[in-house]
Amino acid sequence: MNTAVYPGTFDPVHNGHIDIARRAAGIFDRVIVAVYDLPQKSLLFNTQERVAMVREVLADVSNIEVSSYSGLTVDFCRERGAHTVVRGLRVISDFEREYQMSLTTRELAPEIDMVCLMTSLQYAFLSSTIVKEVALAGGSVSQFVPEPVSAALRARLTHRTP
Repeated sequence: MNTAVYPGTFDPVHNGHIDIARRAAGIFDRVIVAVYDLPQKSLLFNTQERVAMVREVLADVSNIEVSSYSGLTVDFCRERGAHTVVRGLRVISDFEREYQMSLTTRELAPEIDMVCLMTSLQYAFLSSTIVKEVALAGGSVSQFVPEPVSAALRARLTHRTP
């Protein structure tokens, strides 16, 4: 079975992430969307919430599974029998970072390759940071995220203390 891992923070998952995951599912036998639980950035949603959101919005794709992980992505890939890491590219700066990560991955785990999928044009500007900024400012994010994610953002930000 040809297994790929699509890692990320997914805080929150947005339409660009979903597009990449669905397209990867068309290429690989099995795609594991791997939600990183301890990124070096502040999070709006905890790991369980992020996993639940990703599972909900990708539930209709039979060859996608969602799991959380900590530690090195290459170690998670090895544990799951994956030989490919999937990443999405939006802009030139993404390429520079992913190129660096690809070389690091190759050094740490020569048996694991990285495949980068270009984002669909309508999502080229989209990031979780932008989604959170719009939501925090009271704007609608319904065009950026599926309804369950939009609802989770509204609920979280309604109950947020300054």
